Amino acid sequence: MAPIIDPNECTSCGICVEVCPSGVLHQEQEQVVPMVKYPYECWHCAACVMECPVSGAIHLRIPLPQMILYK
Repeated sequence: MAPIIDPNECTSCGICVEVCPSGVLHQEQEQVVPMVKYPYECWHCAACVMECPVSGAIHLRIPLPQMILYK
């Protein structure tokens, strides 16, 4: 389950693309909302969510079996 980027909240800064350790996010050009290119490669590390300057622009969906690790 990959992160969800809200295009209405995203400022297209590209920080999430830079900090993603598994290269899930991709930004074709500057000032364009990043897209999830490889959704099944997401590690659910939440680096994109933590580094995003806009609160609520990125939502991370945690798979049910891994939710116990986040409690």
